[in-house]
Amino acid sequence: MSTETLEKVTTTTEVDFLPLNGTDHIEFYVGNAKQSAYYYQSAWGYELIAYAGPETGVRDRASYVLKQGKIVLVLTSSILPDSEIAQHHAKHGDGVKVLALWVDDARKSYEATTSRGAKGEMEPQVFTDEHGEVVISAIQTYGETIHKFVERRNYKGTFMPGFMPKKSLMTIKPVGLKHVDHCVGNVELGRMNDWVKFYEDVMGFKLLLTFDDKDISTEYTALMSKVVSNGNGYVKFPINEPAEGKKKSQIEEYIEFYKGAGCQHIAVATDDIITTVGELRARGIEFLYVPDTYYDEVWNRVGHINEDMEAIKRLNILVDRDEEGYLLQLFTKPVQDRPTVFYEIIQRCGAKSFGKGNFKALFESIEREQELRGNL
Repeated sequence: MSTETLEKVTTTTEVDFLPLNGTDHIEFYVGNAKQSAYYYQSAWGYELIAYAGPETGVRDRASYVLKQGKIVLVLTSSILPDSEIAQHHAKHGDGVKVLALWVDDARKSYEATTSRGAKGEMEPQVFTDEHGEVVISAIQTYGETIHKFVERRNYKGTFMPGFMPKKSLMTIKPVGLKHVDHCVGNVELGRMNDWVKFYEDVMGFKLLLTFDDKDISTEYTALMSKVVSNGNGYVKFPINEPAEGKKKSQIEEYIEFYKGAGCQHIAVATDDIITTVGELRARGIEFLYVPDTYYDEVWNRVGHINEDMEAIKRLNILVDRDEEGYLLQLFTKPVQDRPTVFYEIIQRCGAKSFGKGNFKALFESIEREQELRGNL
């Protein structure tokens, strides 16, 4: 994976002690990586680009590397019944283990964050093969999730040492996904501010937005959220916690079934949400449902958009506007049997926000799903 496939800008904060070039990859621990890889290829249009497992000398796991646009997913499952990966999956189900960040210097990134209070997960290590070297270090974040710092400036291979190139055996038709827009973490009641402070103090992020239970609530449930962003704005982490409500919130449901804090959803960007969502629906991806009444008032609130309004309504896409433009978004149902991880498809047309005007409709939709599962 060459560096030009990833996002990089030179803008920094005033004192950017942890410069980040973007998301390097996201690694899931799953029950069956081979079958998960098939799902992401056939339903989501990701290309298989690399593999590690027994055939490459790795004895305890199998990992499939998938790519679309600048998004790189690594799907890993355990070959052994009692490994750390197997234990993680038994507890959490399919879920995000690693949010890897692309950096110029993995050693400095580790030193800068651990000296500011981060718990080290992996001291800097150099991995080499005939294509060069990759330096990786890692720190802990919420739950059992970790951030890896990946330095690949001296590497010309497909992904990284230890992986062999591997191509999809089927014809892959991408759906237009471009890059990771943001990754959302769900944390326990009372812990949101702790983790916001972690990202501010330990990683030099800035608080971008705050939503309280007045912003994100329905008749029954509520949550609170704060969004932190790194200096160049290419890595954004909203952090959610439950708020008091009449019934169990989506955050409480997630934490109950994930057995702790973790990554709730990954927002992936497209330049053409009508085509992307239309293709995903045709391939069987399930999305949350918003009633037609949502569209009775949305155009008065949002005003003119360039997209076909009838297509937006037919595909059940949500629309919102801020002072800089508008955005279109839609959320999948959970992509595994536990009601935990899901995806957001987002198209930004100038807007920098996160769809605040859609929160009520969205959470009522989530509550309908919770009720069907008997978890509201």
